[in-house]
Amino acid sequence: MEFFKKKTAFDFLSKRKPAFVFSAVLMLGSLILLIPGVRGLNFGIDFTGGVLVEVAYQGSADLPDIRKRLAANGFPDAQVQNFGTSSDVLIRILPREGLQGQVVSNQMLAVLKQGDASAELRRTEFVGPQVGEELTEQGALAMLFAMLMILAYIMVRFQWKFAVGAIIATLHDPIITLGVFAIMGLTFDLSVLAAMLAVVGYSVNDTIVVFDRIRENFRKVRRGTPYEIINLSVNETLSRTIMTSGTTSLVVVAMLLFGGETLRGFATALLVGIAIGTYSSIFVASATAFELKASPVDLLPPAKDKGEVDSMP
Repeated sequence: MEFFKKKTAFDFLSKRKPAFVFSAVLMLGSLILLIPGVRGLNFGIDFTGGVLVEVAYQGSADLPDIRKRLAANGFPDAQVQNFGTSSDVLIRILPREGLQGQVVSNQMLAVLKQGDASAELRRTEFVGPQVGEELTEQGALAMLFAMLMILAYIMVRFQWKFAVGAIIATLHDPIITLGVFAIMGLTFDLSVLAAMLAVVGYSVNDTIVVFDRIRENFRKVRRGTPYEIINLSVNETLSRTIMTSGTTSLVVVAMLLFGGETLRGFATALLVGIAIGTYSSIFVASATAFELKASPVDLLPPAKDKGEVDSMP
């Protein structure tokens, strides 16, 4: 299936410098926002540890009153926010030593019922501080290990000029996605971490498809310049790129709209990652290879040393 009925001839490489500036600004801004003192990620209970309580009301919940009542009754650190609708409330607090999660949730529910008798406990989750610390460490190691393995694969599969472009694009996408989570204050939990790994894989797959076509055209098109061949290759894969990202986004949007709060962070990370990954495979990866003077000569096999010619007949 083709998205475009006619072959496209967009001059993508002519936009490479504005694209580089745009990407650099986004990456630098994202890295600054990820600094804890500036903004930082809003880690979920999976990483921080603590008690998570979901409470439902018959009418709209009065969040300021809920915070005030909890603070006055021994829960000054409670984080209160709406959960999907105005009548559903999500409360997170740090773990209490010597108290089980169910006991803490019952205490909070009793406090909330004093303000509104319709308060109903929906669920309670508890993660100890040690478990949260272990999950944070293991999650970071999983992300680092996945990135290293992908980068090693790219270095082996492609000539180094192409590998540099693929590596930059692979780092580009998750950094910007994390920056979006930081600036929007979205909860970063284990499901979002899984989505980040999926974003890395999606980005690599998209970039490799483009690079495979560039490598194929470098060997097939004899008279074109590297500028023309790279532009031709990106245009030839453009229909596939848009179809893949478009159909994948339809599924992700469905999860975002109908999956509820449980899937909201996961779907948001995927949606942002797909958009950024599509952009980087077109404007970042191939353009970086061009800036490094990638040419058909780089794909020629190394010349064999025939050695000295024997004088014997």
